[in-house]
Amino acid sequence: MSAAELEMSACRSGAERLAAFARVSTADVDEAAEQVGRIFCPHDLKPMQARASGFSARHNCAVFDGFSISYVSYGGSVTIDPGCLERFFLVQIPLQGTARIRVGAGEIATAPGRAASLLSPTIPTRMVWTDCAQAILLLDRRMVEQRAAALSGRAAAAVEFDSVIDLCAPAAHGLEMKVEALMTLAERLGPSGRISPVAMADWRETLLDRLLNRHRHDLSDAIATFSGQAERLPRALRAARDYLADNATEPLELAQLACVSGIGIRALQLGFRRHFGLSISEMLRDIRLAHLHARLSQAAPDASITDIAFDLGFTHLSRMAGVYRAKFGETPSATLRRRMS
Repeated sequence: MSAAELEMSACRSGAERLAAFARVSTADVDEAAEQVGRIFCPHDLKPMQARASGFSARHNCAVFDGFSISYVSYGGSVTIDPGCLERFFLVQIPLQGTARIRVGAGEIATAPGRAASLLSPTIPTRMVWTDCAQAILLLDRRMVEQRAAALSGRAAAAVEFDSVIDLCAPAAHGLEMKVEALMTLAERLGPSGRISPVAMADWRETLLDRLLNRHRHDLSDAIATFSGQAERLPRALRAARDYLADNATEPLELAQLACVSGIGIRALQLGFRRHFGLSISEMLRDIRLAHLHARLSQAAPDASITDIAFDLGFTHLSRMAGVYRAKFGETPSATLRRRMS
């Protein structure tokens, strides 16, 4: 057994994780519902026993950029009714005890080493935990939906996953190991520790890949189709597209783009329309919008949206703001305020 598997085996024993990140520790039902609700979302919490004998709640949580990892445990049997989660996806991996989860019209049962759950923000959920402790990975809804849109070639929209994760399947085992590795990293860093932006981006990429490419959801077929279409693109158009992505912050020179791709400018223009459904300038605009969104999401509080936009080649700010909102569902200033809050 590998070191990672030994750690996961110890994790499944029910030992408390992320103890340095304690957020909630109480035997009071109302206090638990109120405090845990602040971290996740408002929900009804009720012990199954009339007098709540044996009830306890523990929630430890390490927060990162776009996702978080938590250890949550409840003593006794409790019902948890959050309805629709709205703002996030939850991967719940049981470490101890059992849970029965009503997801939409279906119901699943989870237990350590057998099955975990994946809750989508648009599907109503109701759970019963029995002496249960779980590792819970939370991922920002907008982040997941935008990546699903990019992978499928569609506009950003709701994504709904199959709710059961078979922990005996290789793909699920890989996700479980990543969750364990993230918990271990958080414990090693401690509450005051930080990871670099590059490492943070690597974690986001890994988690999004595990979720969207290895677990079934309603855009899985669209992603497979779009990926296949991309693989069949003529080599010249792939080269031109990659050049745009690598040089999006530089002035566009169609002659240089044609030189890189090995075909004429007119052939490039027609090829982009036929294969991508976009003109060259429209694709470059979308790539630059993605750069703008990323920079605003990480900008300093005193950053100037105008300066960043001009640096990326946007000269018509009101038009830029309109297409930005259409693409990301918020204004550039809203993205910057979210970073500052």
